[in-house]
Amino acid sequence: MGNTPEGITLTPDGARAYVANRGSNTVSVIDTATDTVIDTITTGAGPTDVAISPDGTRAYVTVFDDGLVSVFDLASDTLVTDIPVGAGVTMAAVTPDGTRVYVTRQTTDTVSVIDTASNTVTDTVTVGTGPTGVVITPDGTRAYVASFSGSVSAIDTATNTVIATILAGDVPILLAVSSDGALVYVTNAGSSSVSVIDTATNVTTDNIGVSAQPRFPALSPDGAHLYVPNSGPDTVSVIDTATRTVVENIGAGDGPTGIAVVPAGTRAYVGNADGGTVDVMGTTVIPDQGPMAGGTTVTLTGHHLANATAVHFGTAQAVITANTATSVTVISPAGAGVVPVTVTTAGGTGTLGAFYYMPVPALTGISPDAGPVSGSDQEIVITGRNLAGAIDVYFGTTRAVIQSVSDTQVTVRAARAPAPGAVAVTVKTSGGSADGLFYTYVDQSTITDVSPSSGPITGGTGVTITGTGLTYTEQVTFHGTTAPFSVISDTTVTAVSPPSATEGTFDVTVTTPGGTSSGSFTYVAPPGI
Repeated sequence: MGNTPEGITLTPDGARAYVANRGSNTVSVIDTATDTVIDTITTGAGPTDVAISPDGTRAYVTVFDDGLVSVFDLASDTLVTDIPVGAGVTMAAVTPDGTRVYVTRQTTDTVSVIDTASNTVTDTVTVGTGPTGVVITPDGTRAYVASFSGSVSAIDTATNTVIATILAGDVPILLAVSSDGALVYVTNAGSSSVSVIDTATNVTTDNIGVSAQPRFPALSPDGAHLYVPNSGPDTVSVIDTATRTVVENIGAGDGPTGIAVVPAGTRAYVGNADGGTVDVMGTTVIPDQGPMAGGTTVTLTGHHLANATAVHFGTAQAVITANTATSVTVISPAGAGVVPVTVTTAGGTGTLGAFYYMPVPALTGISPDAGPVSGSDQEIVITGRNLAGAIDVYFGTTRAVIQSVSDTQVTVRAARAPAPGAVAVTVKTSGGSADGLFYTYVDQSTITDVSPSSGPITGGTGVTITGTGLTYTEQVTFHGTTAPFSVISDTTVTAVSPPSATEGTFDVTVTTPGGTSSGSFTYVAPPGI
């Protein structure tokens, strides 16, 4: 694969995947029957996305650095023409009738509309700041555009005017639309969440927490699951769209970004932007992990599954709750280890994949164990056992954002809390939930008095610092020099002034997990002759 693979798009029949390699100025063509790269197409500088016409004959490649949309004939993978669009060309979407392409221009806050008959730009629509992702509803009446500014613009494609500006999460970037056009899903890079927009009202109706730096979202063909690559912890979150919860985090390569699900729904292609690779991720058993006690709702996807008479996880039989020709929904039985999942119909028995029974997690430590009530970008490390595949971490009722995961530790960042105080830490994995640790949210400290307020430049003055929120004092400095200190109470800290090279009035700073606060102390030179 090329360098920095970003957008991945499948042809309508799913026979090929086209991958835009931004770092190597190419598009890789993958034969999905053999999962091999069969062609490499050279583009201009900085290809970011590939949009394919509904009839599968044309690919429209956004070329960011050169400000172009390159049109390729997919029968021969050759260039048809370059369409000059302008600076910041980012993502593209083709209307269902194939007559127009909507292209976001991230640096100009606009969307360009291309007529595919003439391969020219025929209109420009102004949207929010930093437009990135774009999707078009299945009926072709609307285009939805995600902008860094925190909004999603709904464009009426008949008039090419913005008819609604919808608030999403922090830094919305990319989108997916349901097959019936009723819902638009938006990944928010800043808040590590997925917003759900009701297209009937153009209102955000839900926000689903995922892990750090979510990128391209992709729906399963039946719409039952939404797959979201998280480029921070190198995972793909699997969201149950009925319950709007993450049911599994699947490990991926380095920096997963783009994703596309084959029409059969049995696998997905995940581009790892930092690793320069594409993973083939099986989606026949979703989720493919659960507790040893059983009870997990699992969707099996495949062919010829109608009237299934039995589903087994290893030798244990599962309870079938729904069944169609292409899917079976079951409740997992109790088990242990890794077991094959088989489905039996009148035509025989077939293996669809494997299921991993996960042990219950346990927590042993957290560092640091306190932080500001306003939240923090500081990484917090939670240690324990059986933490691989962690789905959620909560500090009390506040959800923390997962940054990285291993079997023995989870690194998170704490979000804003409703109030200061100690709260329970809970880690949820496919094997169950673990708690027993506490994290303390701390208010911003204040300093109301430093007494005495002066002393000799030789240091050694005992000083009493009074204020509020001083219990968790981590450091005291005089003019930037660390001083020895003792915490007496939440309102009192004592310290000893260190020597100063010069006389004058300088800051006395107290650092706590809630932040820093300052008073002043005057250094006085001794009398001279």
